[in-house]
Amino acid sequence: MSKKISKVVKMELPGGDAKPGPKLASAGIVMPKFCTDFNAKTADRKGEIVPVIITAYEDKTFSFVIKTSPVAGLILKAAGISKGSGNPKQIVGSITREQLKKIAEYKLPDLNTQDLEAAMKIVEGSARNMGVKVAD
Repeated sequence: MSKKISKVVKMELPGGDAKPGPKLASAGIVMPKFCTDFNAKTADRKGEIVPVIITAYEDKTFSFVIKTSPVAGLILKAAGISKGSGNPKQIVGSITREQLKKIAEYKLPDLNTQDLEAAMKIVEGSARNMGVKVAD
């Protein structure tokens, strides 16, 4: 017999550095156990924001799925800037086509396409909306 799901929570936590707190309390899980497991699985992604989907069960156990980092964070890191532009027409940085391809390859499992060219267009659109130019 399968366990009864109590709650499914989506959140973004710092890679390798999750701590018990109000954000995790809403999931209704044993926070120290989750933090230990999460930090062990994301130790190689320290400094990145890591999206995670936590499934909490009625018996206080849990399972979680780690997703790839948000595109915006990857673009900012590649462009070497701390913040995108509020106005897409105002260019605040640039990335190369090679950097764009690397980001698209990394994000491919979480995008709604299996085609690398389409993934690159999705990432390029995000970059353009942040005021980051894609140089040829």
